[in-house]
Amino acid sequence: MTATPDIDDFSRPYWDAAAEGRLLLRRCRACARPHHYPREFCPHCWSEDVEWTEATGRATLHTWSVVHRNDLPPFGPRVPYVAAVVDLAEGPRMMTEVVGVPEPALRIGMPLAAAFRKGEDGVTVPVFTAAPAGG
Repeated sequence: MTATPDIDDFSRPYWDAAAEGRLLLRRCRACARPHHYPREFCPHCWSEDVEWTEATGRATLHTWSVVHRNDLPPFGPRVPYVAAVVDLAEGPRMMTEVVGVPEPALRIGMPLAAAFRKGEDGVTVPVFTAAPAGG
């Protein structure tokens, strides 16, 4: 059992963009609201008229937890790590990991920026780190 995402025709643009260092969201053409995780319909108005749109990569930390034990691949060697929920600048919340920030420095509402980590399986996933000063 691995935590490698299933990449299919629908999700391929998301993963291809991540490999290029870009974060994509889905935006509804009917109600104009973005959403994440990517779906083939709008969770707000149920329209199927949705499109991929590039996110800014800016977010704020909503909450987090330090994971000290996880036996599932590929997480075991990463412990401890910071599992987090972030509020994207565009509005949706996203489950992710915060990297490069010591746990005592984490604060609810702190500005974060998207970063991207390529796994051993070759799949690049979005993670977040402290936003640069002034950014």
